[in-house]
Amino acid sequence: MASIAIIDYGMGNLRSVEKAFQHLGADVEIVESAEAIAAAPAVILPGVGAFGDAMKEMNARGIHDVARDRATEASKGGRPFLGICLGMQVLVDEGEEDPGIKGLGVIPGTCPRLVRPGLKIPHMGWNSLQFTQPSNPLFEGLDKDAYVYFVHSYHVTPTDETVIAATTDYGGSIAASLRKANLFACQFHPEKSQNVGLTILKNFSEMAASHSRS
Repeated sequence: MASIAIIDYGMGNLRSVEKAFQHLGADVEIVESAEAIAAAPAVILPGVGAFGDAMKEMNARGIHDVARDRATEASKGGRPFLGICLGMQVLVDEGEEDPGIKGLGVIPGTCPRLVRPGLKIPHMGWNSLQFTQPSNPLFEGLDKDAYVYFVHSYHVTPTDETVIAATTDYGGSIAASLRKANLFACQFHPEKSQNVGLTILKNFSEMAASHSRS
């Protein structure tokens, strides 16, 4: 079993995430089964697309419960979990994009549409991060105001703002990253964020490797 399992649920950017980790020499594998997700030392939930489609696919493929359980375990200090873009959004209770469809519900909150009068939606391009949590291992080694790449039309609004690990400004503050214990999530795409993104993925791979050895 690889140190890092990338969950394949038919929703997007699997190969680019895999290639970024392979570039770093990380032990990574794309997986589809609940058994592989449950066994992996660390898990990544990527994703591009609609909130409702993501939840329907997870349910149809029989991985909804194990994805929720792994994220919950990480939030309590267990094996690391990283949600990327849509994979961050589905961690909350529900999304405005598809009313009535429940998310994983690991992070209490919602995912409303991004409304920024006069600015283009989706929010697409490079924006700087403002770090809001001390000693976050995912961001170790990054410079203040590091730039990362965003593509999104919805944004997470957690009930407990202390889980926000970084923000960005796009006509107002947006939650760019979440952290609760070993549960990490990025609204931006680290796999598309050049050296900054590679540093983030390297930090996660080191956490995964430490759990693989333990």
